[in-house]
Amino acid sequence: MNLRLELAIESKKIIVRTPLKEFKIKTADIAKMLGDSHLLSEADLELLALALELKKTGFNPKVVTDDYSIQNVAKQMKIDFIPVTTIGIKRILKWSRYCPACYKKYNSKYKLNKCSICGNILKRKPKK
Repeated sequence: MNLRLELAIESKKIIVRTPLKEFKIKTADIAKMLGDSHLLSEADLELLALALELKKTGFNPKVVTDDYSIQNVAKQMKIDFIPVTTIGIKRILKWSRYCPACYKKYNSKYKLNKCSICGNILKRKPKK
Protein backbone atom coordinates (compact mmCIF):
# COMPACT_ATOMS: atom_id res chain seq x y z
CA MET A 1 0.00 0.00 0.00
CA ASN A 2 1.13 3.55 -0.67
CA LEU A 3 2.99 5.07 2.31
CA ARG A 4 0.94 8.30 2.18
CA LEU A 5 -2.29 6.34 2.26
CA GLU A 6 -1.07 4.22 5.17
CA LEU A 7 -0.12 7.34 7.12
CA ALA A 8 -3.48 8.99 6.40
CA ILE A 9 -5.30 5.88 7.64
CA GLU A 10 -3.10 5.60 10.75
CA SER A 11 -3.61 9.29 11.59
CA LYS A 12 -7.39 8.94 11.07
CA LYS A 13 -7.42 11.50 8.23
CA ILE A 14 -8.92 8.72 6.12
CA ILE A 15 -11.35 6.28 7.68
CA VAL A 16 -11.96 2.99 5.90
CA ARG A 17 -15.52 1.75 6.48
CA THR A 18 -17.86 -0.88 5.21
CA PRO A 19 -21.56 0.01 5.09
CA LEU A 20 -24.05 -1.78 7.28
CA LYS A 21 -25.92 -4.70 5.68
CA GLU A 22 -29.31 -2.92 5.81
CA PHE A 23 -27.96 -0.08 3.64
CA LYS A 24 -26.38 -2.55 1.20
CA ILE A 25 -29.75 -4.30 0.82
CA LYS A 26 -31.65 -1.03 0.36
CA THR A 27 -29.14 0.19 -2.24
CA ALA A 28 -29.28 -3.11 -4.16
CA ASP A 29 -33.10 -2.98 -4.14
CA ILE A 30 -33.12 0.57 -5.54
CA ALA A 31 -30.58 -0.37 -8.23
CA LYS A 32 -32.77 -3.34 -9.24
CA MET A 33 -35.91 -1.20 -9.32
CA LEU A 34 -34.23 1.31 -11.66
CA GLY A 35 -32.66 -1.38 -13.87
CA ASP A 36 -29.06 -0.39 -13.07
CA SER A 37 -28.06 -3.37 -10.90
CA HIS A 38 -26.45 -5.39 -13.70
CA LEU A 39 -24.09 -2.48 -14.45
CA LEU A 40 -22.96 -1.78 -10.90
CA SER A 41 -20.08 -3.64 -9.29
CA GLU A 42 -20.01 -4.70 -5.66
CA ALA A 43 -17.70 -1.73 -4.96
CA ASP A 44 -20.19 0.66 -6.66
CA LEU A 45 -23.04 -0.68 -4.53
CA GLU A 46 -20.97 -0.44 -1.34
CA LEU A 47 -19.99 3.15 -2.15
CA LEU A 48 -23.65 4.08 -2.63
CA ALA A 49 -24.68 2.15 0.49
CA LEU A 50 -22.06 3.96 2.56
CA ALA A 51 -23.20 7.34 1.18
CA LEU A 52 -26.79 6.43 2.13
CA GLU A 53 -25.70 5.37 5.61
CA LEU A 54 -23.77 8.62 6.10
CA LYS A 55 -26.77 10.63 4.89
CA LYS A 56 -29.04 8.86 7.39
CA THR A 57 -26.62 9.73 10.21
CA GLY A 58 -26.64 13.47 9.47
CA PHE A 59 -23.78 13.90 7.01
CA ASN A 60 -24.11 15.27 3.46
CA PRO A 61 -21.94 12.95 1.35
CA LYS A 62 -21.10 13.77 -2.25
CA VAL A 63 -20.21 10.98 -4.66
CA VAL A 64 -17.69 12.02 -7.33
CA THR A 65 -18.38 9.98 -10.47
CA ASP A 66 -19.03 10.11 -14.20
CA ASP A 67 -20.80 6.73 -14.12
CA TYR A 68 -24.43 7.32 -15.11
CA SER A 69 -25.67 4.21 -13.29
CA ILE A 70 -24.08 5.37 -10.04
CA GLN A 71 -25.51 8.86 -10.60
CA ASN A 72 -28.96 7.44 -11.31
CA VAL A 73 -29.09 5.39 -8.10
CA ALA A 74 -27.60 8.27 -6.08
CA LYS A 75 -30.23 10.67 -7.44
CA GLN A 76 -33.01 8.23 -6.49
CA MET A 77 -31.59 8.05 -2.96
CA LYS A 78 -31.28 11.87 -2.83
CA ILE A 79 -27.49 11.69 -2.53
CA ASP A 80 -25.55 14.51 -4.14
CA PHE A 81 -23.06 13.60 -6.85
CA ILE A 82 -20.41 15.56 -8.68
CA PRO A 83 -19.61 14.62 -12.29
CA VAL A 84 -15.98 15.14 -13.32
CA THR A 85 -15.83 15.19 -17.12
CA THR A 86 -19.48 14.73 -18.10
CA ILE A 87 -22.58 16.85 -17.63
CA GLY A 88 -24.20 14.21 -15.44
CA ILE A 89 -27.79 12.99 -15.44
CA LYS A 90 -30.62 15.46 -15.03
CA ARG A 91 -33.46 13.10 -14.07
CA ILE A 92 -33.91 9.63 -12.65
CA LEU A 93 -34.09 6.97 -15.36
CA LYS A 94 -35.86 3.63 -15.16
CA TRP A 95 -34.54 1.22 -17.75
CA SER A 96 -36.05 -1.57 -19.79
CA ARG A 97 -33.87 -4.25 -21.33
CA TYR A 98 -34.36 -5.83 -24.72
CA CYS A 99 -32.67 -7.97 -27.35
CA PRO A 100 -31.75 -5.91 -30.44
CA ALA A 101 -31.95 -9.01 -32.66
CA CYS A 102 -35.25 -10.71 -31.73
CA TYR A 103 -36.78 -7.79 -29.78
CA LYS A 104 -37.63 -9.90 -26.73
CA LYS A 105 -38.20 -7.64 -23.73
CA TYR A 106 -36.72 -8.45 -20.33
CA ASN A 107 -37.53 -7.41 -16.79
CA SER A 108 -34.96 -4.99 -15.34
CA LYS A 109 -34.17 -7.66 -12.71
CA TYR A 110 -33.07 -10.20 -15.38
CA LYS A 111 -29.51 -11.09 -14.32
CA LEU A 112 -27.94 -12.28 -17.58
CA ASN A 113 -26.56 -10.01 -20.29
CA LYS A 114 -27.51 -12.37 -23.13
CA CYS A 115 -30.88 -13.09 -24.71
CA SER A 116 -32.35 -16.41 -23.60
CA ILE A 117 -33.75 -16.97 -27.10
CA CYS A 118 -31.02 -15.99 -29.56
CA GLY A 119 -27.97 -15.33 -27.38
CA ASN A 120 -27.35 -11.73 -28.45
CA ILE A 121 -26.09 -9.16 -25.95
CA LEU A 122 -28.98 -7.24 -24.39
CA LYS A 123 -29.32 -3.48 -24.64
CA ARG A 124 -31.27 -1.08 -22.50
CA LYS A 125 -33.33 2.01 -23.09
CA PRO A 126 -35.12 4.42 -20.77
CA LYS A 127 -38.76 3.61 -20.04
CA LYS A 128 -41.16 6.28 -21.12
